[in-house]
Amino acid sequence: MAMLGLLLRVLLVILLVRALWRLAVGVMEGARASGQVGGSRPPRRTNQQAVPLVKDPVCGTYVVRERAITASSGGETHYFCSEKCRDEWGRR
Repeated sequence: MAMLGLLLRVLLVILLVRALWRLAVGVMEGARASGQVGGSRPPRRTNQQAVPLVKDPVCGTYVVRERAITASSGGETHYFCSEKCRDEWGRR
């Protein structure tokens, strides 16, 4: 019985050491990726232009205006994510 207890303690110590090792490696990788420890600093984001999005009136999905499928009604342009949504809107 004492042998089983000793074996369980050794197994527990091994698992604990492994968990602490993985934690330390993860912290070091995170610090390295953020440029705080060694390695090169990741490129900073430049000021990017916002992309105008429009909402599909059928399903509510937001799509990039330049890529959207369009339909006009009464001088107004409507934007759709797919031909299916445009066709459904046309049947209304």
